[in-house]
Amino acid sequence: MINLTDSALNAVRTAIGSAGGPVGGLRIQVEAGGCAGYKYQMGLVVDAEPDDTVIEREGVKVFVDNKSHEYLAGTTIDFVVALEGSGFTFDNPNANNSCSCGKSFG
Repeated sequence: MINLTDSALNAVRTAIGSAGGPVGGLRIQVEAGGCAGYKYQMGLVVDAEPDDTVIEREGVKVFVDNKSHEYLAGTTIDFVVALEGSGFTFDNPNANNSCSCGKSFG
């Protein structure tokens, strides 16, 4: 299961509200790349893909493909506002290591 904190849910709601077109939810996936081996990708999408797991919390839908789901199981996603900048953070128990940017893991 993937968990979004209240702060992350609010950030996604804000993004959906300011999107220029229809949005069905947030796609989160893991791709090869980044400085630690894998990288997180996120984006607003209209619909789920046929092989997606759909997670819904308080009206926000998150779409995760089956391949990415195994890398993301148990992950908590937060949205942090800090002096250095704002953005999503991932607390992923499956990551053996991560880079300093927080967007890549191995």
